[in-house]
Amino acid sequence: MIPRLYVAEHLQKNARFQADERAAHYLVNVLRRGSGDPVLLFNGRDGEYRGRIAEAQKRRLTLEAVEQTRAQDSEPDLWLCFAPLKKDAVDFLVEKGTELGVARFQPVLTQHSASNRINQSRLTTVATEAAEQSERLTVPEVLEPISLEALRTGWPKDRHLLVCAEAGDAAPIGQALSALTSDVRLPHKYAVLIGPEGGFQDDELDRLKKLPFVTPVGLGPRILRAETAALAALSAFQAILGDGAKRPPRP
Repeated sequence: MIPRLYVAEHLQKNARFQADERAAHYLVNVLRRGSGDPVLLFNGRDGEYRGRIAEAQKRRLTLEAVEQTRAQDSEPDLWLCFAPLKKDAVDFLVEKGTELGVARFQPVLTQHSASNRINQSRLTTVATEAAEQSERLTVPEVLEPISLEALRTGWPKDRHLLVCAEAGDAAPIGQALSALTSDVRLPHKYAVLIGPEGGFQDDELDRLKKLPFVTPVGLGPRILRAETAALAALSAFQAILGDGAKRPPRP
């Protein structure tokens, strides 16, 4: 199988550049690849390119873009806002959220948050590797945590927010998303907000529900772990409002 790598450099035919430390380690030390071996390259801007390892030395790995295999395509503009979780759970969430097309991960501190720390660098690496494996053409952003109040007061008014509410009035997510498809007044920018393991405080939910750009949604009768709730909501969104009807670019 041809390895696929995210790179920061501009991609065009015959472009050559030095691989970064992560890519070089993966190709040389993990996959045992060398000069002349093929790679697939993408940078989130120029589509995907078939490439090769032009030169492999002990401390230097040079890659070359040969020809474009896929043009850059549009993706749903979907953010995931979530209360920080424990390390393994948040790694899992970012990995699977990347596979499901999240464009930005925004950690949010709530009254019941189990943690207030996020290793932004590690999670960016998790997102990058998940994008490589899932054949995405972009890598999502991972932002530093902000408070729920800062999220609420600074929210961009042109982005609709789906708040997964574990209690109170909320339409089933499928019904709510179907209703949104017919509302031409809404922007094509969306976000999903998932609360902490202990749930939102009543006053937190009340303040959110009063906002004109918020739709509270329910995820069924069972109590879901935070990461499960996030993936359920993302899957429903992509199936109804996102790119769930598209097929992979190649077998």
